[in-house]
Amino acid sequence: MLRFHNTLTNQTEEFRPLSGNDVKMYICGPTVWNFAHIGNFRTFTFGDVLARYLRFKGYALTHVMNLTDVDDRIINESHRAGQTIGEFVEPYIVAFWEDMDALGNRRPDVAPRATGHIAEMIDIIQTLLDNGKAYESEGSIYFRIAAFPDYGKLSKIRFEGNIVGGSERIDTDKYEKEDARDFALWKLVDRSDPAGWDAPFGYGRPGWHIECSAMSMKYLGETFDIHAGGIDLQFPHHENEIAQSEGATGKLFSKYWLHGEFLKVDSEKMSKSLGNDFTLRDILGRGYPPLAIRYLLLSVPYNKQLNFTFEGLQGAVSTTERLQQFRRLVSGANTTEGSDPEVKALIDKALTDFEAAMDDDLNTSQALAAIHNLVREINSVLGRDALRADDRQSVLEAIEKFDAVLGIFGKAETEMLDAEIEALIEERQEARRSRNFARSDEIRNLLAERGIVLEDTKDGVRWKRK
Repeated sequence: MLRFHNTLTNQTEEFRPLSGNDVKMYICGPTVWNFAHIGNFRTFTFGDVLARYLRFKGYALTHVMNLTDVDDRIINESHRAGQTIGEFVEPYIVAFWEDMDALGNRRPDVAPRATGHIAEMIDIIQTLLDNGKAYESEGSIYFRIAAFPDYGKLSKIRFEGNIVGGSERIDTDKYEKEDARDFALWKLVDRSDPAGWDAPFGYGRPGWHIECSAMSMKYLGETFDIHAGGIDLQFPHHENEIAQSEGATGKLFSKYWLHGEFLKVDSEKMSKSLGNDFTLRDILGRGYPPLAIRYLLLSVPYNKQLNFTFEGLQGAVSTTERLQQFRRLVSGANTTEGSDPEVKALIDKALTDFEAAMDDDLNTSQALAAIHNLVREINSVLGRDALRADDRQSVLEAIEKFDAVLGIFGKAETEMLDAEIEALIEERQEARRSRNFARSDEIRNLLAERGIVLEDTKDGVRWKRK
C-alpha cells in the first residue's frame, strides 16, 4: 500500500488515484536564468524517483514539469546581457537537460515553457476578473485573497491583517493593491518592452504564480492527482497556485501535495555570500561522477533535510563503485545448476523490504538498506563459490528492479570475452617490453575493474575471474 505525506492535509495517506490506474502529476521545474544548483537537483531527483516508483507500481503516469522562461529576474538579466529573453534562456535550457541526463533523471512526458502558454494564463485571469476574485489597479491585475476564504490551507499560515509574508518572490512592486497580501496575476509594462503580451486587460506580462496553474491544468485537467516541488515553494507559490486555480474553477486543484526538504552544504544554508551554492557542473568539474552525486541525493528521504558534504560525496563514490563491482561479480560468477532455497529467500526478502520502504512515503534510506543487506549476503555466498545459476539470474533481476526505481547501479557492462582479455594482456605485455608502465598499469586496473585478476608468474601471465 503506497502512502504519501500529504502537505495539504498534514497526514500520511494511502495513495488513491482520482481515476482508476491513471496518475497525473505536476512538478515545478527550474527558472532557467542560470545553471541549476545542487539543491535544485535534489528536488528534481526526488521527482524522478517519484515518477519511476509510480510506474514501478504499475500506474499509467502522465508526468509534467514546467520550465519558467519568463519572470522578473530573467527579464532583468536578459536586458543586462542585451538579449531577448528567448536568446538568454536557451543555453540554460540546453544545459538543464544535459545535467538531468547526466544525473540519470528521466525526462518528463511534457515539459511546457511558460512563454508558450500565455493565452491559457490570460483565460484564467479573465475568469478571475469576471467572478470578482481579481481586480485591476493602475493597469496591473491582482488576485483578491479576501475573496478566497481557504487561503493558507496548504502552508497552514494564519493570515491576519495586512501582512506580506516571507518570500522574495511575493510581489511588492510599486502598484497599489487592496491588501498587501494580494499577488500579481498580470503586470502592466510599457508598450515598448519586448517582454510583454497583449491581453484584453492591457499589455503586460504574467506574474510568476499564474504560469504553473495554466500549464498544469492545460495538460492534466482542472483537478489532478499529485503536485510536487521543493519546500521553498510551499508558500507563497503553491499557496497562490491553489487560490487562483480553485478560484477560477471552483474545483479541487490537486489531491496530494509532496514537498522535498532543503539541502544544506556543510550544515550551512546555501548562499552566494558563503560561496557554497554549487551547481551540478561545479561538482562534476571537481571530478566526481554523477552516479555518486545521485546516490548522495537519494541517501536521505526527500522529506528530511540533507546535509551535503564532499566527505559524504566521496563515500558515495566508494559505495556506487562497490555496487557496480557487485553486479560484475554476480554476472561473472561460476555457478552450478538450480537454486538454493536459502538464497532465494534472501532475494525475496530484499525485494519485499525494498518495496515496503518505498511504499512508506518513498523512504529511500530504508530502500538502500535493503539493497546493501542483499549485497552483503550474496557476497558471502560468492565467497563460498556457492551461487547457483537460477539464483544468479534472480539477483540480476532484483538489481534491475532496484535500479528501475533508484538508478544507482549505472550502466551494466557486458562480460568481457576471453579473446578480449587475452588481447588486452598481450597489449600489456608489449607495453611492459617498451617500458610504457603507465599503459601497463592502466590495463591491469581496467581488467581489475571488470573482475579479472592477473598473476605474473615465471611461466607468463595467468588470469582468472574474481
